[in-house]
Amino acid sequence: MYGSGSTPAPRPRSAADIRAQKGGSPIVSLTAYTTPMARLLDPVCDFVLVGDSVGMVLHGLPSTLGVTMEMMILHGQAVARGLTSALMVVDMPFASYEESPEQAYRNAARLMAETGAGAVKLEGGRHMAATIQFLTTRGIPVMAHVGLTPQGVNGFGGYKVQGRGAQAGVIMADAQAVAEAGAFAVVLEKVPAGLADDITAALDIPTIGIGASVGCDGQVLVVDDMLGLFTEFQPKFVRRFGNLGEEAAQAVAAYAEAVRSRAFPGPEHVFADTVPGASA
Repeated sequence: MYGSGSTPAPRPRSAADIRAQKGGSPIVSLTAYTTPMARLLDPVCDFVLVGDSVGMVLHGLPSTLGVTMEMMILHGQAVARGLTSALMVVDMPFASYEESPEQAYRNAARLMAETGAGAVKLEGGRHMAATIQFLTTRGIPVMAHVGLTPQGVNGFGGYKVQGRGAQAGVIMADAQAVAEAGAFAVVLEKVPAGLADDITAALDIPTIGIGASVGCDGQVLVVDDMLGLFTEFQPKFVRRFGNLGEEAAQAVAAYAEAVRSRAFPGPEHVFADTVPGASA
């Protein structure tokens, strides 16, 4: 019971809230891996994804395959400290859920318990439907991910568009299977626009596009990509809304020059030998 005059704290969005946005106002999402970034994204994002892309963006790994549960928990805890309203979804890393539904449940439960996440995301279509159903019937909200699934990049032979030509039916079947299994939303990555529109029309859960279609129910990007902080490569589907990497490089160069020329620190940045106004 609340005390007299008290008001409840704002309730963060839930997986059910995201699902209810199907066909409504487009769902906004970005990745985050740190508390300061989470604070920036919280006022504008419907959900914030703690993506396993952290391995490439912050840890310098060549792919997402080297990301561990411990890494996802560490970054999930950091992001949680910066959120008050957006739903936090945490990626399940490679090899943490594929072995069996029971393995997936243990690791998903750990992710949620140790980070405070409101949902987990896992990759895979029809072959993961039984696992998604196992999790959702036990109280773990699942966001699915079909099309190009980065954890399966070795099987795809690279980061290639999925669902062209005869393969379209495969991706459609994957999307339908995860929806029927109980996923509250599904990410469509590197899927042809027409197919993404067909999937969006066919499903009763939101589709979240990343290299898919403007017609998806929502969009997600890696925040370091769209800010111009991660510049090693730029997928076609990324639009840079800023060039912070270039600005940071200029600032670092200016700092180095100021130090070498002894222009920094200046008198205003150092401390006097005595406290101003103090008696000798």
